[in-house]
Amino acid sequence: MKTHRLARTGALAAALLLAVTACSAADAVDGAVDQVDKAVDEKYEVTYEVTGKGVASISFAAGAGTATEPQHETVDAPSLPWVKTVTLRGIMPPTVLPVAAAGSEGQVTCKITYKGKVIAEQTGEALTTAGGCVAVSPAVG
Repeated sequence: MKTHRLARTGALAAALLLAVTACSAADAVDGAVDQVDKAVDEKYEVTYEVTGKGVASISFAAGAGTATEPQHETVDAPSLPWVKTVTLRGIMPPTVLPVAAAGSEGQVTCKITYKGKVIAEQTGEALTTAGGCVAVSPAVG
């Protein structure tokens, strides 16, 4: 009976240690990303562009939030072509995600431009299956 209790206590202690270690590792990674983001506090402008037809909405990183948890803004029923210039900072990745309208099979293109150079571009039918356009922050490269 005592051995059974010791084994159960040991198993619980091991599980608790694993849980704490996993949380600590995740916290350490988040902390490291936050530190890098603060160190690379450079602001930069990108221009998003979505062309085509059959787009129900466009979600994009507009500069709020953090690099690991950017807050997106959404434009519903956008007029195409749609163009938006935003200021981002640090290692926050520029991201623009067009969402196709239900039943739409139209060709959609998204593009991200930095200082006149296209840094990401995707074209396809119902572009959401391709994940839109995401680029690496110019502040890191």
